[in-house]
Amino acid sequence: MATDTDVLVLGGAGVDTIVHVPELPLPFADSYLIRPGITTRAGQSGDFVTLGLAALGLRTHHLDMLGDDHEGDLVRALHRDHGIPFTAVPQPAGTKRAVNLVGPDGRRLSLYDDTRSEPSDRLPEDTVRALAAASRHAHVVITHPCAQALPLLREAGVTLSTDLHDWDGANPYHEPFALAADLVFLSTAALADPGRTMRDIAARGRARIVVATAGAEGAHLLADGELTHVPALTPPAPVVDSNGAGDAFAAAFLLGWLNGEDPLRCARYGAIAGAHACTVPSTRVDAITRSLLLARATEPEFTAAGPSATGE
Repeated sequence: MATDTDVLVLGGAGVDTIVHVPELPLPFADSYLIRPGITTRAGQSGDFVTLGLAALGLRTHHLDMLGDDHEGDLVRALHRDHGIPFTAVPQPAGTKRAVNLVGPDGRRLSLYDDTRSEPSDRLPEDTVRALAAASRHAHVVITHPCAQALPLLREAGVTLSTDLHDWDGANPYHEPFALAADLVFLSTAALADPGRTMRDIAARGRARIVVATAGAEGAHLLADGELTHVPALTPPAPVVDSNGAGDAFAAAFLLGWLNGEDPLRCARYGAIAGAHACTVPSTRVDAITRSLLLARATEPEFTAAGPSATGE
């Protein structure tokens, strides 16, 4: 089947306000003087995955709900400036937004505005079907109302991926995403036993590959029943911000996966892209390109730092 799009991204479009703080957790005080300032810019998880995929040379299309507001205009401009097709469904409650507190070491704390959606919100079925029919793959962000689109995507026959972020392995909201996807990403941040959760996802759902990222500790890869630890790579410059690192990892992994690469090599691509993202201030967009990714994949650190079985 001929397709116009390599990856259809659903959900995760919004605006972040970046606030640099002297430390995390932030001690109580009446006020703080913030340098290098407070910046509001377009870009949440779906936006960053889409931008990362496009920078890697994959044809992408982004679908989500946006408000008729200044924040929505910022999101539309971001996609327009990068030449990425975007289908915006009207969102009466307004565009998704968050405040990200960023510490000196690059760690972040995100505060999400939970008033920007309604239980009745839906992505139009005809729109989802049409875009899926023109796509090789769909990456589904866990923002509402993307769960309702999962059966339509499965019917369309596209492969699916999702990122559960800091799922604790128990919250039922994440389960439809975890069990419907062929490829599942998540963070180890809230997991006491990552291997157990990863195996549970694979046993109960469709996923043949589950990846749990662990920041500076690397990532855990479950592929065809084998659990492997993939070491982190040394960032090519000082770490300034971890915003978007997981999204960059997912985009680079998808590049390899869609090209038929071995899962371990896909995970190493993800490690390269994630390390790159940590060197980019979240106030600007600078996703790693395909040429730079492949060049770094030939460097000694990439070829020498092999994966190891965890025994979990």
